[in-house]
Amino acid sequence: MDTQVKSAPSRWQSLADQVLSGYQITRDEGLEILHAADDELLELLAAAYRVRQKYFGKQVQLYYLKNAKSGLCPEDCGYCSQARGSKADIPKYRMLNEEKLMDGAKAADEAKAGTYCIVASGRGPTDKEVEHVASVVEKIKSSYDLRICCCLGLLNEDQAKRLQQAGVNRINHNLNTSREYYEKICTTHTYEDRLQTLKVARDAGMELCSGLIVGMGETPEDIVDATFELRALETKSIPVNFLNSIEGTSLEAVDELDPRYCLKALCLFRLAHPATEIRIAGGREVNLRSMQAMGLYPANSMFVSDYLTTKGQSPEADYEMIADLGFEVIISGHEMEASGEAPAMAAQSESC
Repeated sequence: MDTQVKSAPSRWQSLADQVLSGYQITRDEGLEILHAADDELLELLAAAYRVRQKYFGKQVQLYYLKNAKSGLCPEDCGYCSQARGSKADIPKYRMLNEEKLMDGAKAADEAKAGTYCIVASGRGPTDKEVEHVASVVEKIKSSYDLRICCCLGLLNEDQAKRLQQAGVNRINHNLNTSREYYEKICTTHTYEDRLQTLKVARDAGMELCSGLIVGMGETPEDIVDATFELRALETKSIPVNFLNSIEGTSLEAVDELDPRYCLKALCLFRLAHPATEIRIAGGREVNLRSMQAMGLYPANSMFVSDYLTTKGQSPEADYEMIADLGFEVIISGHEMEASGEAPAMAAQSESC
């Protein structure tokens, strides 16, 4: 007679069971994840991975950033090296020409990225800048099998429509933090301004990419508030940045993150957004450190190569990390939609 008693599922495995059955976690449960004891971290990661595996299998999507316009920004975002008042030592230049933006697309393609992100500093683009970016996007689309995501600041309706017509797939405009905390990090535009840009992008027919920066002095409640705001927006892609305190910015002295808290934040986003692409974004190298690979148990996407004004881990190290996990880079990620089932590997996916 078998007298062995099976242990009951952990709190986190039970929550994963609920999420996999269609349950939406509550705000209190979101806070519980962020406050989880470090001793529970492995169990929390295992629970988040079950959800990630259902919708994305072992696939990892890569993004490549191009800083199309650097510095010279009138906004005072405290985390940003390109902001007004920043004394950070960074390159400063106007919008890159067609050749350099096309070079970025080539680099993205060679780096096995499925998405090329064109980012420009400033409050928002001029109509001339929008037309320039749109023209280049049309040429990129005719030359490479890349999705295009643009992050150009605040947009109006006509600008959003022109970008969509050119073939831009997504607009990135991060909420960055909660509605309540926003004025602590920026005073030159409002949280509502950001929501309005996301609205005009969606109305123009583009997908939304929007996330946040963890570690700017906010509370766990602020992170949870942002999590639920993004759920209401039905964002397709959520970049989770971790503050990389840059010398010369107003947040240069802020350094409050540890790798375990960063992983809990990624688990929160996976359990709150089970079928959404969750991307480990800026600051992963300096904040996750030796635990970077563990971030891909809840997340299914990350940036490859450098960021806007800071260096990232080498692409070769990223490919090795992904391969060591037994995961695969999905190059044609735009052909894959979260279906509620672990997807079969696409024909054009490539093992690292």
